[in-house]
Amino acid sequence: MEIKYYGHSCFEIVSNSNRILFDPFISPNELAKNINVDEVECNYMLISHGHQDHVADAESIAKRCNPTIVSNFEIVSWFQDKGFEKVQPMNHGGNWKFDFGRVKYVNAVHSSVLPDGTYGGNPGGFIIEVGGKRIYYAGDTALHMDMKLIGEFDRPDIAILPIGDNFTMGIDDAIRASDFIQCDHVIGMHYDTFPYIKLKHEEAIAKFKAAGKNLTLMEIGSSIKY
Repeated sequence: MEIKYYGHSCFEIVSNSNRILFDPFISPNELAKNINVDEVECNYMLISHGHQDHVADAESIAKRCNPTIVSNFEIVSWFQDKGFEKVQPMNHGGNWKFDFGRVKYVNAVHSSVLPDGTYGGNPGGFIIEVGGKRIYYAGDTALHMDMKLIGEFDRPDIAILPIGDNFTMGIDDAIRASDFIQCDHVIGMHYDTFPYIKLKHEEAIAKFKAAGKNLTLMEIGSSIKY
């Protein structure tokens, strides 16, 4: 299994023949100029919520790749209205078994509206079982007590958490979140893209290390194999 990073909150999990893309925001991101969005492939697209910085490239990639779009009911309906037929609507607490493994849609504390002003439903995150690993992709969220349930019942091997502060958790709350979910291996997301979420990298890594945890800040365009 491989995790690729395309900047901001956009990741891709590659496992065997499956390519699972999360929250595609690439072409508007000045930090991701080295990524050619027309070369990004996927057969599944998971969308945590409706904000522009999570769906900007979703429609163009979906037109080219025809993936199964997985999100909450409202976001999936928005894509259906645009003519996309391969969809999987979900909602909080629900599980679905895909050919690559299980996905559970879990709570996130944030807001959600689509770029045209359409209501985007309640934001969420995903717990994905793929490639022999359990991964928690938190989406945009504050620290919340439901994360303790993830730690009690799901125990992820890898957590992809927002760390940029202001719009989401910052470093201190992300460390608390990793305690709640009982996962010491964290990949950071949702930082540096905008002035409000600039991150002091060395300080963030040091804080995680002091807490006995590992924070990975991936270079845009890089990948990690597990």
